[in-house]
Amino acid sequence: MPVTCYSAGVGNRLDDHGNGSAGHQGQAGQDTQAPAAATAPPGSSALPSAQGQGATAGEVFGWGAPDVVDDFTGTALGPGWSAYDGPGHAGNGVRSPAAATVSDGVLTIDGTGDGTTAGLAWTAHSQKYGRWEVRMRAPTGSPSYNALALLWPTQENFPVGGEIDFAEIMDPARDKIELFLHYGADNSQVHGELKIDATQWHNYAVEWTSAGVTAFVDGREWWKTEDTSILPPGPMHLCLQLDWFPRGDGESGRMQVDWVKQWGLAAGEGSSTTSGGSEGSTDADSSTSITDEVNNVDGR
Repeated sequence: MPVTCYSAGVGNRLDDHGNGSAGHQGQAGQDTQAPAAATAPPGSSALPSAQGQGATAGEVFGWGAPDVVDDFTGTALGPGWSAYDGPGHAGNGVRSPAAATVSDGVLTIDGTGDGTTAGLAWTAHSQKYGRWEVRMRAPTGSPSYNALALLWPTQENFPVGGEIDFAEIMDPARDKIELFLHYGADNSQVHGELKIDATQWHNYAVEWTSAGVTAFVDGREWWKTEDTSILPPGPMHLCLQLDWFPRGDGESGRMQVDWVKQWGLAAGEGSSTTSGGSEGSTDADSSTSITDEVNNVDGR
């Protein structure tokens, strides 16, 4: 479910990232101040503090030191972030910078029962091709809220510019993640999904090269396409969003992010894995799970 991100200084828009939607909601300026995080809102399950890091794709595949990292220290967003400020996803609800808070080394985005939520774009670190990794989780709560990490075209030319939702938590039970790669003027999509307990911390990564797109969770590949005809044509940047799709429940939602990392690619650098992807991973109905036989670490 695409969500649109906007670059700093762009006015409000009715289309905001999220599976196939267009454009970021208007973003506030960079270095946005964020108040201390609140306790879990009514209707959301409590989330334990971050413990341990688990395996990361960056370490498993030897990506080296990231070019840029934000581990959300202090009580404000770090440099380079733009907060959406305006109408919500697809015009539903409101995007408010105040709904994104930083405390105890964690970014928290809360959503109210009437659709006030937040979205953030790392617009200062736009690039064509690269690797991104995000450690995040989402509690159970409102079925109206989707939590996601995505890449959005910096030229704001969705759908032609593409969109890669590499970790979208849509199911109210938070028991799977989904991937949507949008492409073409008609907003075509390919899709994948993975069973996982998304209420717990996991490390979600995406690698975008001239030869394809690969998604990882906790250091293991789970989705890949080598169809170069569907790849984004220009630079993109990372976005973090809690999107509201009103279903009349009136409950609150929440997502949390422990850190984000980004790497560039050296000239001619290709995929970290040699697999062609899980069976069906380039098809619209792709559904897969990590096994010892398919896309395992030893198969890289």
